[in-house]
Amino acid sequence: MKFLAALVSILALAAPAFADYCYSETVDACGAKQSTDLNNCTAQYGAVHVVQFDLQSYANAHITRSFQYLLMSTHFGTYEKNREGFGKLYRKLSDTAWEKSIDLIKHNAKRGGSMNFATRKNLTVPPPRLQKEANMYELDELQSLARALDIEKGLAEDAHHIHAEVTRRRENFHDAELSSYLEEHFVHRQADTIRDLAGHINDLKRLIEDPSSASLAVFLFDEYLQKI
Repeated sequence: MKFLAALVSILALAAPAFADYCYSETVDACGAKQSTDLNNCTAQYGAVHVVQFDLQSYANAHITRSFQYLLMSTHFGTYEKNREGFGKLYRKLSDTAWEKSIDLIKHNAKRGGSMNFATRKNLTVPPPRLQKEANMYELDELQSLARALDIEKGLAEDAHHIHAEVTRRRENFHDAELSSYLEEHFVHRQADTIRDLAGHINDLKRLIEDPSSASLAVFLFDEYLQKI
């Protein structure tokens, strides 16, 4: 009996205070005559609540980028431009951005968050010269690749910003699961996409340096994009 009494005392000391826990709220609710809100009985933990606004904004940014890429793809798919390779490239980027936005919304919901499609936050602000061209999608081949590279770098920087917020390693900020999710689904893949676009830009730039063969070079490069 003494052993059991001692064990109960140890467990009581080791148990957390009831102030901010789902269990204590449930006990109070069951004993109350009136309904009690279970504010702590959610899927939220770690630092996901700290970056809720940024996660919503990041999902909305992917939706916006998806439509921007779609406009770029449509531009190159017309009979006048007839650049099916570039159209394919931007359709793929559009589909990827759309899929990532859905994945972000689902993951945010899994972690106890919600989605607000009106949330907007420009985490990376382009220089004034680029801001004036932000809505210009009827670009030539090289300019469109440069525009796509800027977009992907902006999305990557936004991911780094959120990752930094959840890896501060102090109370209410550190979130290992969210940082791992960002690394696996965004950071590593964005590095590959940025590398590919930068390579396309430099290859095409060298190919069109000779004005006499520039048109043929762009045509052949478009053919190459159709095959990858």
